[in-house]
Amino acid sequence: MKVTEKVEVDAVTDVRCDVCLTSTQTVNGGLEFATLQAHWGYGSQHDGERYEAHLCEDCFFRTLAYFKQERRVQNLSSEEGDAGLQTGDIGLVAKDDYFSDNGGSTRQ
Repeated sequence: MKVTEKVEVDAVTDVRCDVCLTSTQTVNGGLEFATLQAHWGYGSQHDGERYEAHLCEDCFFRTLAYFKQERRVQNLSSEEGDAGLQTGDIGLVAKDDYFSDNGGSTRQ
């Protein structure tokens, strides 16, 4: 026997970028955003703090560009020179993985 009732449920209807405050909703109604998370543990300066920032695609890639620039600046006097800086994108785990099935190339 199937029993049905009306149930009120909270659902995420939109995610706004924490930087530029734009909606991350796509034309087809889906949501496309990145999440930057941190959970600082015992012994860290921010012990017990948790962070979660949502970024639109533009702000995410601007943030990665900033990370790359910081890497270059902090390694200017490195003996390795630029060799260690030319090794690809920071944080890139897979390419051409359109269906999240690891069908594309993966990086380790």
